[in-house]
Amino acid sequence: MIHSRRALIEAAFAGATVASVAGLTCGGPTALAQTTLSPEAALQQLMDGNRRFAEGRMTSFNEDLDILKAKTVEQQEPFAAVLSCADSRVPVELIFDQSIGHVFVARVAGNIATSAIIASLEYGAAVLGTRAILVLGHANCGAVKASIEAQAVPGQISTLYPYIRPAVDQAGGNLEAAIKANARIQASLLRQSSPVLAEHIKQNRLKIVAGYYDLATGKVSPLD
Repeated sequence: MIHSRRALIEAAFAGATVASVAGLTCGGPTALAQTTLSPEAALQQLMDGNRRFAEGRMTSFNEDLDILKAKTVEQQEPFAAVLSCADSRVPVELIFDQSIGHVFVARVAGNIATSAIIASLEYGAAVLGTRAILVLGHANCGAVKASIEAQAVPGQISTLYPYIRPAVDQAGGNLEAAIKANARIQASLLRQSSPVLAEHIKQNRLKIVAGYYDLATGKVSPLD
């Protein structure tokens, strides 16, 4: 299932995205790789921030927002990217104790690797120099629950189901297991379906991992 979806994404989208990123890095804005962190250090910085959040000792609110806003008008220097669910209970910058300009965030219900999401994360890595991508699933995810139930829904909500269904099949209908499997599968899709991201990984300039956010405790647990 993963390989067929990967082939579909590559055939329909990856080539155009590579060309687009090439245009940004050749004759246009270049990948400055502003952060000097290694991929491992970037992930550790996220996890350290989450530990502060869970323990109620956040430091990001102590930063001078006027200075931060002034420094980020012309450029941004995110050290990591997070692909998270659109759920309002998952405020990414807060749960990792980060302020303006530190984290490049892509959000969509079910934290799924759609073509547009892949393009955004490629931009983050190739142009902005992010060194890590964390695919973040979370407890009681409504999108995964809806995919398990697979009932008739209004509008285009059901278009989420095909992306999440492999995780549902793998987990046998268990919600928490499906949420965790989905985060792992989406992280794998990012690693496999994007030549841009794959090249950054090969050069040890990027690491892509999955994580699980517990709404009750505020803690993020690595899944890889």
